[in-house]
Amino acid sequence: MAPGLSGHPLGHAAETGSLSAVPPTLTAYVVTPEQTSEKTDRLAVAARADGPGDAFDAAVLVALAKRRVLLAEYAALRPEGDVPAGPYGWTHGDFQYRNLLWAEGELTAVLDWDRLGVRPYAEEVVRTAQVQFGVEGVFDLERVAAFVSGYRSMVPLEPDALLDAARRLWWKRMTDFWQLEFHYDRGDHSCDDLFIADEALLHWWTERLDEVERAFGDAL
Repeated sequence: MAPGLSGHPLGHAAETGSLSAVPPTLTAYVVTPEQTSEKTDRLAVAARADGPGDAFDAAVLVALAKRRVLLAEYAALRPEGDVPAGPYGWTHGDFQYRNLLWAEGELTAVLDWDRLGVRPYAEEVVRTAQVQFGVEGVFDLERVAAFVSGYRSMVPLEPDALLDAARRLWWKRMTDFWQLEFHYDRGDHSCDDLFIADEALLHWWTERLDEVERAFGDAL
């Protein structure tokens, strides 16, 4: 797999030395079901430790129980291998509407660069689509397909790379509890609502995994 993609916006920065060179290979660790089960158990203990009567803790315990069931049922669909498909290079890492500054209909700035890193370009596309069009517990698949088609009209990406990225992001959502780690490990409750919303989307997504992946892979 060759790094880089001709015409990508951050490619010039790497070529001129403003960013370090893209490595010749890229790997992305895939979390195991066993690791996720251990994290689920730890967070359940933390939720119970908060004591009775807390509505969020009660909702978390229900969600964690459902996640265990989901994980057991779909563990066989875990992405294979640590090498993602498709070209890769420097990406923003959180490119979405909240991080775009507009003035009089013109894009004037891209904000929040703390997640800048080398990733598959398809990963950035799929994640942006999820943030933009995965709202209120469902995907707007028509907009997902239109968004991906628009991106591919400017920057070529093969369907296989997008399908791989979509499956890897789904599995990441299946095995990730970052909002709960904020809540219980850091005492930061600012992302509590995101956990509830993302949990609903995960279940919707999982039930329609093939349909969602077609929206990414069939967009031409």
